[in-house]
Amino acid sequence: MTEIRGLGYLRVQSRDLPRWRELTVEALGFAETSGPVADGLYLRMDEREARLIVLPGEDDRVLAVGWEVRDQFALAAVGRAVEASGTAVKVLSEEQCRERRVDSALTFDDPSGTPVEVFFGPVLDHDPVRTKWTQQFVTGAQGMGHVVLPTTNFAEVETFYTEVLGFLPRGAVAMGGAAPDQKPRRVRFMGVNQRHHSLAICPAPHGEPPGLVHLMVEVDSLDAVGRALDEVGKRGFSVSSTLGRHTNDKMVSFYVRAPGGWDLEYGTEGMLVDERFYTAEEITRDSYWGHDWSGSEQLAAFTPPKG
Repeated sequence: MTEIRGLGYLRVQSRDLPRWRELTVEALGFAETSGPVADGLYLRMDEREARLIVLPGEDDRVLAVGWEVRDQFALAAVGRAVEASGTAVKVLSEEQCRERRVDSALTFDDPSGTPVEVFFGPVLDHDPVRTKWTQQFVTGAQGMGHVVLPTTNFAEVETFYTEVLGFLPRGAVAMGGAAPDQKPRRVRFMGVNQRHHSLAICPAPHGEPPGLVHLMVEVDSLDAVGRALDEVGKRGFSVSSTLGRHTNDKMVSFYVRAPGGWDLEYGTEGMLVDERFYTAEEITRDSYWGHDWSGSEQLAAFTPPKG
């Protein structure tokens, strides 16, 4: 069983913080707060001081995917497992931990070069979270949401997350484009709690510097999703995928393109997995309805076959 309890935070760098602020705060309704970098964008979803952090820089990149563990003993266990796999581990300094508002953390790169941070002891902010649409983000025991990471060395990355970090397989979907005599490429979904997946990996170029396919966040009402979708359109953001319901996690969501070329999935009504009965499945269609990717730049790379 994995020591990791959920996706704790995501830190990214961007050349366009004003547009990021307009998307996340004005359109999607995150609550903005302050942080140690004066011109950084710190976004609250719950009692954590910030779950999504966007910092200014000369390029668009993932700075860290932060995974949470229970305590210092779990953190040490993760460190030992990663080092035993041949991956170098670095302990973050007290100053770095204060910047992330956590007790302790360590960092390493996954086999694709994506920066990973594992931490415990997040600092809490007990003031009310004032979101634009009066929505509540679904976090708690399910973590922040999920991330989808691209990789060109798929088997090694899958082994690292499942056999080293202990993520549980939560099914797959075959991608289009394979010849009849070739084994299809698959997107693999993985979980660490009752959220259907906290991580997925996709066989696609991960870029230099490393990027994302998307980040998913969940809210507590369809009305909040609808209002956010309206606002995204009014503010001229590109909708990568229209509203739809996924077949694996049952999420009703849409996807919007963020500065840097990644997507944010914004959804509701995600399923809870009961590990006593769950078995990994391969879905044959991404969605029951909707999720039209025809206007997306990522259509060819990331869209599974329909039917």
